[in-house]
Amino acid sequence: MAEQFEMPRVKLGTQGLEVSKIGYGCMGLTGNYNSPIPEEEGIAIIKEAFSKGVTFLDTSDIYGKNHANEYLVGKALKQLPREKIQLATKFGIVETNASQIIIKGSPQYTRSCCEASLKRLDVDYIDLYYIHRIDTTIPIEETMGELKKLVDEGKIKYIGLSEASPDTIRRAHVVHPITALQMEYSLWTRDIEEEIIPLCRELGIGIVPYSPVGRGFFAGKAIVESVPPNSLLEYHPRFTGQNFDKNKAIYFRIEALAKKHGCTPAQLALAWVLHQGDDVVPIPGTTKIKNLHENIGSVKVKLTSDDLKEISDAVPINEVAGSRTLDVFVQVSWRFANTPPLK
Repeated sequence: MAEQFEMPRVKLGTQGLEVSKIGYGCMGLTGNYNSPIPEEEGIAIIKEAFSKGVTFLDTSDIYGKNHANEYLVGKALKQLPREKIQLATKFGIVETNASQIIIKGSPQYTRSCCEASLKRLDVDYIDLYYIHRIDTTIPIEETMGELKKLVDEGKIKYIGLSEASPDTIRRAHVVHPITALQMEYSLWTRDIEEEIIPLCRELGIGIVPYSPVGRGFFAGKAIVESVPPNSLLEYHPRFTGQNFDKNKAIYFRIEALAKKHGCTPAQLALAWVLHQGDDVVPIPGTTKIKNLHENIGSVKVKLTSDDLKEISDAVPINEVAGSRTLDVFVQVSWRFANTPPLK
């Protein structure tokens, strides 16, 4: 008889938010790396994730056309026990296209976004509300001041930041404790290890890695088949041209190590992230139940410190070809996320 697997639960940060050790990133359900999938299929995946112990759901007001992702997540929540879900959503990205991304973090905008998300999700409160990208035109204290009011009003329970610089994190945390920092973090994107992770640990902030499978790279589909049509990956620096040809060697090394550990390459990549600490809760996304089960299975993969070193060494960061994100997103990543001083 197969052993009964119980999803571990961890404290995300030191503010009291408890979540499943792995979350589910809902973004892909309404397109980005693939075409949007039918609504009923999206709801079925969210329900299946919950049935396997995944209670930490991640969305944003910018995902999908006309906020489709929040509407979809809201419909799924109607079929689940709301009090057992830790719902995260985000605000701050007004629009994005191939050449620019517009960010807003004014107090008025912050409040209007929160109230609109509550309506679309059809919930009374949001468990974790992130500033999706940092508005570098206004002091972070102004945005945080409004979020603190929303906490006091019971509309949100905890506050998160995404792609924030060390200075911004410290200053935000003074206004109201930050519960989680969402950052890109995976075997081939480790730029947060030197400054950001130690800072989060100093302040008691949980770390939520997005794209923990390297935007699907370590799942191998793009290598075995091809990048899906209408996918952002068609333009991604690491998935195109000579960069992609160079990066394939990295995938094959991880594939060989995965065989040794009796798991898939995607599971090994996720297990590596999961082993970075109890305060690290990745949120892989997928549009397929089979891949969801595979991702959840990564929680069972046990790695020693020697294993972790061997896996890290198989992906030397100086050998990864191409920037970690599209050029338009580089401009709003954590290294450029300082804000003016509060006058």
